[in-house]
Amino acid sequence: MAGGGAARAALLLLLGAAAAPGPARGSQGDREPLYRECLGRCERRNCSGAALRHFRARQPLYMGLTGWTCHDDCKYECMWHTVRLYVQGGRRVPQFHGKWPFSRFLFVQEPASAFASLLNGLASFMMLLRYKAAVPPTSPMYPTCVAFAWVSVNAWFWSTVFHTRDTALTEKLDYFCASAVVLHSVYLCWVRTMGLQRPALIGVFRAFLLLFLACHISYLTLVRFDYGYNMAANVAIGLLNLLWWLWWCLRNRPRLPHVWKCAVVVLLLQAGALLELLDFPPLFWVLDAHALWHISTVPLNILFYSFLVDDSLYLLKANSDLSKVD
Repeated sequence: MAGGGAARAALLLLLGAAAAPGPARGSQGDREPLYRECLGRCERRNCSGAALRHFRARQPLYMGLTGWTCHDDCKYECMWHTVRLYVQGGRRVPQFHGKWPFSRFLFVQEPASAFASLLNGLASFMMLLRYKAAVPPTSPMYPTCVAFAWVSVNAWFWSTVFHTRDTALTEKLDYFCASAVVLHSVYLCWVRTMGLQRPALIGVFRAFLLLFLACHISYLTLVRFDYGYNMAANVAIGLLNLLWWLWWCLRNRPRLPHVWKCAVVVLLLQAGALLELLDFPPLFWVLDAHALWHISTVPLNILFYSFLVDDSLYLLKANSDLSKVD
């Protein structure tokens, strides 16, 4: 009950923090005088009085329902006006408001990343169903693995929403839920490698991670939304997770033939994350390094859940054999 209360408190903190105002991001493109002049001219012409009523009347319903305003439309049009002038002048394409320019598909701002996030979410959900169908609830890792799957599905849902429509709220929900997945992966690793032998400490470690997540979210919300700190914190925790899983896989490789799946996943996840360092303008104004990283994680998600199924069944059999001996 105490763990459930802590989890509910963390969820309420996450939602409250996400609703707080976000920081303004500036980039070379949106600081460009011609972009600012274009934006001011567009807003004066289209975003007040009769012109605004006309804009709303001709705006597709799906655009209005997903929160696209006249101001947003002006930013989008002026972004491309600026990009065309940069390309014509042979200059490197700039970022706008912290992002590369993407060609919008219907109401979706970043089509490739949104689609890849959706695929990851569907893969996680389908593998959750497979896990629950294949593994009896009596397996020692069953509740931890099911919880991890739901945390992952939730994170990929908000990643899809964020890449579909970037707002201060959806950005925070994407970032905070991604941090929750990283920490839950550490929790999953700890329970499998150490917690099963020390069940009394599972609740203590869970409370510690929830406290860390609460402090992380509180700092980003109440002190400063620091993108560099958020990235550094997630990378550091991810590396800890990588080394921990690899250490366990190497130790148990002789007696657990299925651990190769876990080792491959954690290694390729870190290798795939290096794609983020490329950070190039989108190919065809759709496919950037971030989208490629999300695409690369789809098969890795499936392989990791396959490992969880194999490992949970192994633990169930080991417990059954131990009971027979007793």
